[in-house]
Amino acid sequence: MDIAAADFLLTERRGAIAWITLDRPRARNALSVEMMSAIEAALEAARDARVVVIAGNGPGFCGGHDLREMRANPSAEFQAALFAQCSRMMQAIVNHPAPVIASVHGIATAGGCQLVAACDLAVAAEDARFATSGVNLGLFCSTPGVALARVVPRKAALAMLLTGDFIPASEALAMGLISRVVPAAELEAETMKLAEKIAGKERAAIEIGKRTFYRQVEAPLERAYAIAAEAMVENMMAPETAAAIDAFINRPKS
Repeated sequence: MDIAAADFLLTERRGAIAWITLDRPRARNALSVEMMSAIEAALEAARDARVVVIAGNGPGFCGGHDLREMRANPSAEFQAALFAQCSRMMQAIVNHPAPVIASVHGIATAGGCQLVAACDLAVAAEDARFATSGVNLGLFCSTPGVALARVVPRKAALAMLLTGDFIPASEALAMGLISRVVPAAELEAETMKLAEKIAGKERAAIEIGKRTFYRQVEAPLERAYAIAAEAMVENMMAPETAAAIDAFINRPKS
């Protein structure tokens, strides 16, 4: 396996799967300006991958923004640029052509919880915990709330945002923040199994399907169906789709 180490990330190609590991363990993989720039660059470099996985080194997945960096640069201009960059990075996950899976252990707090919510799927260890805990420091997690409110019911999102309390993986699964919970020792293997399953599907179907899902889910019903119908036509016109359907139709009868 070809593993390339950067100052803030470890990136690895496992066949068709791009595995990105946040690598600031002493800082709980905090989302500094340089960390977010590295994530954006890694996502761009992985546009040809069939699936992207984002994981974390050290005791936890991601502890959110780098508060020391934020206090060392107290100007409104720096703060505005920081949160604009974070919003751009989160949208790069949603807009990435490949499904992006978060592989979560330990804590995912504030911007780290936002990162989980922004990913298309999330596999979490049984001992993982999640919080939008900024309110405990007087900083309401408004930007994490954007991603959170799009994947969990409003009252569940507001309960997390208003209290700052941690919730266990089992509760995160029940509310829809994550996709599945697995034993901690099996996290990487189970994440890889899911990634390989998706990577084995037709590329056109997955890329068109992901793009269409996010376009239609926020649209009114009539427009959503129009968007989806256009996508079905586009998908049907893909040569690999036609070949797969023909193979299914002409399969030997048992």
